[in-house]
Amino acid sequence: MTKLVLKDVKKSYGDVDVIHGIDMEIPSGEFCVFVGPSGCGKSTLLRMISGLEGITAGEIEIDDAVVNHVPAAQRGLAMVFQSYALYPHMSVRKNLSFGLENLRTPKAEINARVSEAARMLQIDPYLDRRPGQLSGGQRQRVAIGRAVVREPKVFLFDEPLSNLDAELRVSMRREIGALHRRLGNTMIYVTHDQVEAMTMADKIAVLRAGKVEQFGTPLDLFNNPKNRFVAGFIGSPAMNFLQGKTGPQGITLADKTVIAVDPARLQGPDGTAVELGVRPRDLIIDPDGPINLRILEVEQLGAESYLFAELSSGESIVVHQPGQTQVKIGDGLRVAINPDALFVFDKASGQAWY
Repeated sequence: MTKLVLKDVKKSYGDVDVIHGIDMEIPSGEFCVFVGPSGCGKSTLLRMISGLEGITAGEIEIDDAVVNHVPAAQRGLAMVFQSYALYPHMSVRKNLSFGLENLRTPKAEINARVSEAARMLQIDPYLDRRPGQLSGGQRQRVAIGRAVVREPKVFLFDEPLSNLDAELRVSMRREIGALHRRLGNTMIYVTHDQVEAMTMADKIAVLRAGKVEQFGTPLDLFNNPKNRFVAGFIGSPAMNFLQGKTGPQGITLADKTVIAVDPARLQGPDGTAVELGVRPRDLIIDPDGPINLRILEVEQLGAESYLFAELSSGESIVVHQPGQTQVKIGDGLRVAINPDALFVFDKASGQAWY
């Protein structure tokens, strides 16, 4: 079991700073996910932890030992990449055993580790096949198995499911979660898919432009986002944001609709520009509701429906409805907001007001 600590870790390429002083502690046995949009630095940070990328400043500690200058091969970590990176001319068995053979591991131990990994990942029937004879999901299992046989201190996953179709991604993320529960190792997983992050992680680090915007449990981030960026990134479908200004009666939207908000939450003077955040599931169809919408699109998914609409101000808004709906494109609709599910963000700073 291994603890990982980052202390003011920075990375620069010449005059360009890409990682801006990240502090983080990942306890032993935890499944931590780095999530964020493309270019936010999550893969770079993972490569710095692995030793494949040098750091410019700060410290990386593995079990209280600083490993800044320890080569990747000696850090006791194993990495699974987005591309399977398997040897096409080798059998699955050979792909699994090759790294151990290079480490001069005894043959009996290699056979035992390969057999156990193959059983755990349900790839026993494919041990004598080559990667080209496998499906994408089977090849990803082999790539994960190659990491498992090394018995690493920490598993590092760099968007391992990006090349798989949607259905296979769902089943593979369950398998990785089950693998974590069986092995109990510390795991760090990089993805741009916040659904993967929410369903797999013990803790999530939301990154933007080389900085950690928020670090916490999935439900912490969903229920108590620190700022507009985290609120908009975590949750599917995304949170709605409506422009407004504070006033004595609450928040006045761009179309002059007034939304009542507890005065204790309004931290600025009257007239302060804010964004009102509300998740699609917290908009309630109500003929007496204060918000007037025009329906632009309707998505019927059978068990649930999504109404894509706009306000008179031209702002877009999405309404979630459980089950099926009779609402049609072009309909006018009034909605109310669940008063316990409002988020208010300062327009200038993006910070949440609680």
